[in-house]
Amino acid sequence: MKHIESIQNPKVKQWKKLLTKKERDKSGTFLVEGFHLVEEALKQGESVIEIIVSDKTGLPPRWDSGETPVTLVTEEISNSLSDTEAPQGIYAVCRQVDIEVPDAKTYLLIDAVQDPGNLGTMIRTADAAGIDAVIVGKGSVDVYNSKVLRSAQGSHFHLPIIRGDLHQWVTQLNEKNISVYGTALEGASAYTDISTEKSFALLVGNEGNGVNKDLLEKTTANLYIPIYGKSESLNVAVATGILLYFLKK
Repeated sequence: MKHIESIQNPKVKQWKKLLTKKERDKSGTFLVEGFHLVEEALKQGESVIEIIVSDKTGLPPRWDSGETPVTLVTEEISNSLSDTEAPQGIYAVCRQVDIEVPDAKTYLLIDAVQDPGNLGTMIRTADAAGIDAVIVGKGSVDVYNSKVLRSAQGSHFHLPIIRGDLHQWVTQLNEKNISVYGTALEGASAYTDISTEKSFALLVGNEGNGVNKDLLEKTTANLYIPIYGKSESLNVAVATGILLYFLKK
């Protein structure tokens, strides 16, 4: 087990760079923080490159890290890698894995969702609902943003999350005769009025502007959730949960 004590160590500087999207994209890696996320990454197996742990923390004895390298660092270094108020003192450097999903039957398509808490919650909800794949389009917050990772609670390691062109994806799904349901406030049907199918894709959009109109023109149907109170709209992550569970039943 290596032990690093200097915050100026090149490895420490590289780890800290992973807090930026630019470095994550360049290196094809990302950093997860906290006991739960590191444990979920280890369960997935192939993703974890290295574990970093504070000398004030240590690895839980129940964990099987196998041959994964473990580096012990000072509390100062550990805290410098965190953007939380109460760092847990444990991290993992993981690979970004692009997974093909040729046999997927259910999809969540996400268009320009910018709040990391929303995106992470939507990924977690898709995982809980048994959705086969999540497709994140341009304009959305980085799927490996630290707040997205925390909100998703390990779901990044449970299902494919693909960054892609939603126009191409909707076209491909149409060609496969998989119904694509958009979400809109105008020219849409109440979600309870449609018949559910075993294969489907749900397309949800930006917190303020909704789904891109060009995409809505390509969908099988567009849906809305009735509002019975005085609120103007539902949070996009909440709406996604309602619709996914309805479509998946």
